[in-house]
Amino acid sequence: MPVNKSSSSCGQAGKRQSAAVIILAALCLFIFILCIGTGSVFISPGDALRILAWKLFGAGDVSDISASAISILWDIRMPRVAAAFLSGGALSLSGAVMQTILQNPLASSYTLGVSSGASLGAALVIVSGISVPVLGHLLLPAAGFAFGLLTIAAVIAISSRISNSLQSHTVILMGMAVSLFVNAMQTLVSSFAGEHAQQLVLWQMGSFSGMRWYHAAILLPVCALGLLVLCTHARELDILSFGDENALSLGVSVRRTKLLTLAAATLLTGAAVCFTGTIGFVDLIAPHAVRRIFGSSSRRVLPLSFLAGGAFMALCDMISRTILSPRELPVGAVTALVGTPFFIGLYVKSGKKGGGY
Repeated sequence: MPVNKSSSSCGQAGKRQSAAVIILAALCLFIFILCIGTGSVFISPGDALRILAWKLFGAGDVSDISASAISILWDIRMPRVAAAFLSGGALSLSGAVMQTILQNPLASSYTLGVSSGASLGAALVIVSGISVPVLGHLLLPAAGFAFGLLTIAAVIAISSRISNSLQSHTVILMGMAVSLFVNAMQTLVSSFAGEHAQQLVLWQMGSFSGMRWYHAAILLPVCALGLLVLCTHARELDILSFGDENALSLGVSVRRTKLLTLAAATLLTGAAVCFTGTIGFVDLIAPHAVRRIFGSSSRRVLPLSFLAGGAFMALCDMISRTILSPRELPVGAVTALVGTPFFIGLYVKSGKKGGGY
């Protein structure tokens, strides 16, 4: 009888989690439809779905919908919401990986300096006006990835001199120190921005204004590649969450796995930050919320963090462009207003538990 009760409880838990996954997916779809329809010109969810069906599959009749509404939804809002969703998903996925590797709920690409490094790379491109015809629109994400990778490489190099096993508290501390240095460098670059000063200031606060289809087209394969690489290492990430010594005893190459997954996380952050500017707290909030609901298995946490982070970012962007319409708030300010109290509460809770994950 006890075995049957245990099996029954496990089955019920599995059904509850499956139901939660379905609800999350439906919620993401609802938020996406809501975001593309909400603005100075409201487009009902029904009309939005009809326009999407007509544009994507050539199905249905949209003759009763004005051409301007179709253009607004497809040419302006769709690429913006898609870019916001992909950027939020990329940042959240990156944060989920870093929290797992470093066994700390406070770890993220933002706190480890990756976002700052990517921002510095993009700022240098904007201020200098450098153009590389071969790269085209890929120049900004390439610069962001390169500088983000250099930043995390510096963090790892310094941390390695202190701890060969890259202990989590050492990496986080060095990440914050390097981040402060990179932010200082970015301030110096901003002081020489000249005519680009206003553009740089607005960009540093985070915005999805002016997003076009090519932005989403670049972010989509980056997100797909990052998600694929990280999900194939889900088992190793789960083992790493039990500590480096346990991972080594189970045959996991700790250093290789950490470097590979950190590189993938850096690519995701670099691509997102370079198009949207510095947006914090998404990579902290979404993964932690997913773990509280769905458990800590990386096989579930990684893809669900991507969905949750994407939906959260799209919702924050909708708030930023509608709450004071026609003025637009920096989306980074909206995420910070939500994320700051969450971060403080999480830090206090982590401190009471001894800082463990």
